[in-house]
Amino acid sequence: MRKFKKLLAVGACLCMSLSLLAGCGSGSGNASGSGSSDSGTKQESTKSSDLSFAFCTNTLNNTFQSSIDAKLKELCDANGISYTCLDPDYDLNTQLSQLSDVANSGYDAVFIIPVDSAGITSGLAEIKDAGIPIFNVDTAVIEDDIENFVTQFVGTNAYMAGQLVGEQMAKDYPDGADIAILDFPSNESCVDRVNGFLDGLGDNKDKFNIVAQQDGEAALDASMSLAEDIITANTDLQAFFCINDPSALGAAAAVKAANKTGQIGVYSIDASPDGKQALLDGEFTAVACQVPVQIAEYAFNAAQKYVGGDTTIDEKKVYLDSHLVLKDEAEQTVNDWQ
Repeated sequence: MRKFKKLLAVGACLCMSLSLLAGCGSGSGNASGSGSSDSGTKQESTKSSDLSFAFCTNTLNNTFQSSIDAKLKELCDANGISYTCLDPDYDLNTQLSQLSDVANSGYDAVFIIPVDSAGITSGLAEIKDAGIPIFNVDTAVIEDDIENFVTQFVGTNAYMAGQLVGEQMAKDYPDGADIAILDFPSNESCVDRVNGFLDGLGDNKDKFNIVAQQDGEAALDASMSLAEDIITANTDLQAFFCINDPSALGAAAAVKAANKTGQIGVYSIDASPDGKQALLDGEFTAVACQVPVQIAEYAFNAAQKYVGGDTTIDEKKVYLDSHLVLKDEAEQTVNDWQ
């Protein structure tokens, strides 16, 4: 039966590549192929192989996700494994449709970043019922779904990343400061970053006056607009904490427009190529890293071992360490994620 599913998977992949003319348009420039369908499905590669893996991301319009895609494709190509990437571009209904397609296509393993952590339960259930192991990466689904459907979760330690940034801000402002937070409360990983940041302020936490905490949507434009208003309304503002680099780049642009670069600090999490450049240019004060390439490597190795017959899972949830990226590391790795 399993062999039959694998044959179906190869056939399905061939049909998808012909009918959709798909190819993950990776922002990193490392992915091969081109074209996409109206449904948001993008085909990365189709190879004759005994195994086939799928990556159901939440978007490829971000170098974080596209770097995971590029690394998974690289590893699959190197190991002769057929690989498909499905991009819903942050649309939950599209992702649910794609998860259903995966369940019916006989893949051997699937990697998933949810559009909505609490909204994809039905899709996960379909895949689990089809006997396909699920490796949830980067952003965790809800706890019950991890317990009931997910084989393993792999992500950056978001709390640790936030804590590191909080500790750095506490060192930079030992007497406290008026600060603003640009968060993204619909994303569990971003909530963890904020909680870690606040705890990282430590004994100095009460010295910090949070003059604003608003949803920057994890996006440059939305965060820039909010930051402009916050700067205007708070003449004594001393620093922003932002949950990712796009948000922090928006804050940095607002700071620059107000002619306050160097006067208002910008603290971020990601250490994307753009974030590293901002650190080198003095637009960011500090940035802790996410590790998408390491996530892809860890999840791929776990999936390959699992489908190879070793179904032992030592840790249900794996959190890879973050660290502060200093300027010397940024200079050496400015074009890459870690």
